Amino acid sequence: MNGTEEAVFEGNQDAETPVLALFNTSTVARYIRINPQTWYQNGTDGDVCLRAEVLGCVLPDPNNIYAWQTEPEESRDKLDFRHHNYKEMRKLMKSVNEACPDITRIYSIGKSHMGLKLYVMEISDNPGKHELGEPEFRYVAGMHGNEVLGRELLLNLMQYICQEYQRGDQRIVHLVKETRIHLLPSMNPDGYEMAFKKGSELAGWAQGRYSYQGIDMNHNFADLNSVMWTAIELEMDKSKLINHYFPIPEQYTSEDAFVASETRAVINWMQNIPFVLSANLHGGELVVTYPYDMTKDWAPREHTPTADESFFRWLATVYASTNQVMSNPDRRPCHNKDFLRYNNIINGADWHNVPGSMNDFSYLHTNCFEVTVELSCDKFPHASELPVEWRNNRESLLVYMEQVHRGIKGVVRDKDTEAGISDAVIKVDDIDHHIRSAADGDYWRLLNPGEYQVTVSAEGYYPSTRTCRVMYDHFPTGCDFRLTKTPKQRLREILARGGKIPKDLQLRLRQLRLKKLRASNKASNQRRAATARRAGRT
Repeated sequence: MNGTEEAVFEGNQDAETPVLALFNTSTVARYIRINPQTWYQNGTDGDVCLRAEVLGCVLPDPNNIYAWQTEPEESRDKLDFRHHNYKEMRKLMKSVNEACPDITRIYSIGKSHMGLKLYVMEISDNPGKHELGEPEFRYVAGMHGNEVLGRELLLNLMQYICQEYQRGDQRIVHLVKETRIHLLPSMNPDGYEMAFKKGSELAGWAQGRYSYQGIDMNHNFADLNSVMWTAIELEMDKSKLINHYFPIPEQYTSEDAFVASETRAVINWMQNIPFVLSANLHGGELVVTYPYDMTKDWAPREHTPTADESFFRWLATVYASTNQVMSNPDRRPCHNKDFLRYNNIINGADWHNVPGSMNDFSYLHTNCFEVTVELSCDKFPHASELPVEWRNNRESLLVYMEQVHRGIKGVVRDKDTEAGISDAVIKVDDIDHHIRSAADGDYWRLLNPGEYQVTVSAEGYYPSTRTCRVMYDHFPTGCDFRLTKTPKQRLREILARGGKIPKDLQLRLRQLRLKKLRASNKASNQRRAATARRAGRT
């Protein structure tokens, strides 16, 4: 076999089912050339995509006396670098919680089709509670069960944060104290178990990708893009258009809708927690994509930006530029698309059309900004590669989380009672996408550095506008608002509790009635005058 000899291995007619092939003798080689012969005529006609994993032992090069300089550096972090099935994942999460009980909490957001719980690790200095002014962040991995690197990276991340917090690393301590972090390592545990049984060597390109019901979860969220674009085309009065918090269509929420139980659980999770920033971890490429993921008019691919295009590009660049593999100018493309030309970031719809994506749904239905990170060329890397993959992604995972503190934040309060006002609309001039305040009145608006005119409005209150300036600091600009109730709202509340109307409110209501009466009389007089002029002409 050494030298230039050839060996022929039989493949499988089913392209998704791998075949294990063995050399008949032990072989030493600098490289192995693989030439597919029968997938396409002569092995060259068409777009051949072949995944081959070669198992072997690295031998020292006798001609290289400085071999230690070329060997890959192992991670110095003492983490559990291996693939974890469902039981092992649960055990690891429990061990992290026991090691750091003051800053961690494990909870479940629901179950998979086969009854496996969707576990989340919360990391915060006050776990289990939303703290006023503290932003909520999430990482989601394993939406496609066979794209396993994200799962292991999140398990590594929770171990790392626990260890570094105990060690007193000030960067980690600050992150934990100022952020409520949620890590969902496996959104599709049923799919993962299918891929895990085959292992890294024999797991196919699609085996385990879908839910147990055969659903691709990244096409399974409500298509709110079409709802938005249809409304824009049909609505004559543009002032009636909404640009955020699009409601979920009724047919999607019915029990008969073809929606995975895992998707429903994640949507409910999104609605219950006021997330500000998120990333969805995938595998099979090296690129960061940002919304929109769906093209307008169902084009195969077309650049389709959101109103927050510049900030989304910043978010994608933050991860890609700090990732040791993506930022390597000498790396080879994973497949037939060279994302190095785009600095390893791309608008999702400009890559390929993805209707019903989690990124688009998150942006249009909630306040949360979300990108997709394609972590590696290999969807199921070998366990021996996990330390290097952690080293490649550690800084990216941390610095991306820190972006939740960019922009402005504040609390919207009632001017008289100082109570927080929930569901207040926060509008930034020249950006056609609003957000809303959370239950306690706090809000977070992700923005690049600059000066912005911000207007806050709420039902029963007069709107308020102020200038908020975002600096280049690593913390948000405080921008609080105090809103004044309208007289009608004050009257409603007083009458609801059976109280007596104060004199100042009585006077204000009288002034409003007189103003309304004068306006009505003026309009009536104008109509009579117009009628008299027409009568005179005839």
